[in-house]
Amino acid sequence: MRWFWVDKFVEFESGTSAKSVKLVSLAEEHLHDHFVGIPVMPHSLVIEGIAQTGGLLVAEHYEFRERVVLAKVSKAIFHFAPVPGDQLTYSVQAHDIREDGAYISATSHCGDKLHGEVEMFFAHLDEQDNNRDLFDTVEYLQLLRMLKIFEVGKKSDGTPIEPPQYMLDEEAAQLSQKEPRSVGDRADNSM
Repeated sequence: MRWFWVDKFVEFESGTSAKSVKLVSLAEEHLHDHFVGIPVMPHSLVIEGIAQTGGLLVAEHYEFRERVVLAKVSKAIFHFAPVPGDQLTYSVQAHDIREDGAYISATSHCGDKLHGEVEMFFAHLDEQDNNRDLFDTVEYLQLLRMLKIFEVGKKSDGTPIEPPQYMLDEEAAQLSQKEPRSVGDRADNSM
């Protein structure tokens, strides 16, 4: 099971900044287990949401080819605990993106109220760190679309961010391998 702590992106400027939102819902199981009887969003999961926002900002800089992982949280200050019904907005600024990693700073807001301040570092896994992808390319592309990165994303010149060609090629190859199914092709023909 994969955990996503971002619902969608609302701003995304390549290599510079990103803004995403997370709606805190009473339907989320982790709210009930953190402090029994007091449903709050754990700060560790807010850090993960910020890391997912920042990690995708860093990954896009390299056309989502690099295996970007959270390496270190150097600062995390929280002013209150979000509760069900709150909408968290994660605002991330990239300060230094290099071949071996990146440094970002971020804030988390609940409406106009400052909720948290975070600084973190990311690393890029190299070939000797188990030469395999962290995500299936087509599933990764679907996730990026679901998070609306290509709808809101802009390059520094203002042009839209497009899905990388290698992702589109792999998606097309996967779709061409699937046989179309008709209603009569069901395994259970007892109807």
